Amino acid sequence: MPIIKLTQKFISNNLHCPEGKHRIEYCDQELPGLYIEVRTTSPGNFTYYLRYKDTAGKTCHQKIARTTEITLQDARKRAKTLKAEIALGADPRAEEKARKAVLTFCEFFEQHYLPYVKPRKRSWKRDDELYRLRIKAVFGQKRLNQITRQQVQQFHTALKEEGLAAATCNHHIKLLKHCFNLAIDWGYLDINPVSRVPLFHEDNKVEHYLSDEELESLLHVLRTDECRNVCMIALFLLSTGCRVNEVLSAKWSDVDMEKSIFVVRASNSKSKRLRAVPLNSSALEILRQLDIRQEYLFINKRTGKPYVNITKVWVRLRKQAGLPHLRLHDLRHQFASFLVNDGRTLYEVQQILGHSDPKVTMRYAHLSTKALQEAANSAAVKIG
Repeated sequence: MPIIKLTQKFISNNLHCPEGKHRIEYCDQELPGLYIEVRTTSPGNFTYYLRYKDTAGKTCHQKIARTTEITLQDARKRAKTLKAEIALGADPRAEEKARKAVLTFCEFFEQHYLPYVKPRKRSWKRDDELYRLRIKAVFGQKRLNQITRQQVQQFHTALKEEGLAAATCNHHIKLLKHCFNLAIDWGYLDINPVSRVPLFHEDNKVEHYLSDEELESLLHVLRTDECRNVCMIALFLLSTGCRVNEVLSAKWSDVDMEKSIFVVRASNSKSKRLRAVPLNSSALEILRQLDIRQEYLFINKRTGKPYVNITKVWVRLRKQAGLPHLRLHDLRHQFASFLVNDGRTLYEVQQILGHSDPKVTMRYAHLSTKALQEAANSAAVKIG
């Protein structure tokens, strides 16, 4: 690290690395702290730097410019200005340090987001899956403040072009938006780049309502098939309109046979609110056939534990009934159709199904329209 009186002529003719070295610093004798870094990898194109100590006493190096960009005289002027600012308490590298201090998305998601949502969100594994399969590759190594709205929109579009359903593409954006909102709440970021990214709007609501003949076919299978436990689960779903996980995790302590009520615990409810489901005669009849000595309503006889998934058996049952596209969740819709077509109000349907937003219940409005049309037609009979 030789200290010499730098001149423009010396810079033009004598800057080189000694043999056996890959890097050397030529320090300016006239202005302490100013030096030129010479590297063998960049012959003829060297760099002016200012060496200084920050407020913590740590030695720092601030790049000024390339020797091919400014003269030695200009480099000294800039160095003097920087030294004056530093003497007044400024840190030329403060902005860069702050930028580098921001977490990468990978660090934020794995070290902060996941530990936060695991005890709070039942679907956190789905979040982790979306992150690992697609989000990590695109945004994982970017710092939170480097991710822009345009990049997120391009990512959203690329997912659609990949062939993913609109709802799946939107799930990625919703996850990113939630992550950035938390980053803002926790002081890692000031602005959410996903805040105004529009979602894809596609009607992806799939509902299968059964005709009288289809319903009779399904009921026949559920009443006669040898896999009684799964059949009774399906019948209970059809009789209560409950969600599958609400029934599979139901305990006898959740049931009041005398008052004909089944309580869905907040921990099992999608809305995370306790809900009381009225039990009709068909639901009560199913419960009377179960073993009340067990903790859970429905026990897998093979494992001796509650069911986790009944999809495999359900696929066989629905095919047997001639309904290959009928999902277990469609039994919930079918229950709602029973209520609406019997003249029950959408408010009543909302309360029984446990919808927190009445807009969700409005999907059954067309069923009530049909009932109203039939009521209106009754007037035509009088008119003749």
